Amino acid sequence: MFKIFVGDKPIILTSKVERETNFKNYLLKTVNLPKVIRKLNASDLQEVRLIHKNEDKLLKKFLKKLPNVVAGGGKVFNQNGDVLFIYRNDKWDLPKGKAERNETIEETAIREVSEETGVSGLQITKPLEVTYHIFKRNGRYKIKVTYWFEMKTDFNGKLYPQENEGITKVAWLNEGEVLKALDNSYANIKQLV
Repeated sequence: MFKIFVGDKPIILTSKVERETNFKNYLLKTVNLPKVIRKLNASDLQEVRLIHKNEDKLLKKFLKKLPNVVAGGGKVFNQNGDVLFIYRNDKWDLPKGKAERNETIEETAIREVSEETGVSGLQITKPLEVTYHIFKRNGRYKIKVTYWFEMKTDFNGKLYPQENEGITKVAWLNEGEVLKALDNSYANIKQLV
């Protein structure tokens, strides 16, 4: 089973057909994805489930439905155990961004975190899960596939929000502040943190 978010509502990829309650089932093979996304956004449906008999092929077949944008990002800890957050589009988020040509996904994640926050000396400690969300750009839906990494740094300098990317704040948040920030964040980030 996989979850792909449209805003805070999930599209669930599954091989199990269940009786519809607050969700709707569609066959992955024949689904009109843009139509389903619009319906999910404009209704009180809690989720949509896309069904395919072969669980191993669910994600691969789904990712062929829309153009993919590959990104890398980080859940960064400082020496105090605080987590690095950015504030963009009136929501708290973790730093991430689009991969460039001839760049490994690890290089993308480190570069993007550094560009969006001003933090240097980043070291990847382990890979985290991959998240998926659908967004609309220039009238077309796309799937953002984000590879996340846990990182650490000894950096204790000034933080610089990348304003040309719409980032208005960068902050190290302690455990209590993280919980508060998650009240105004994205479903993918809540799942990750």
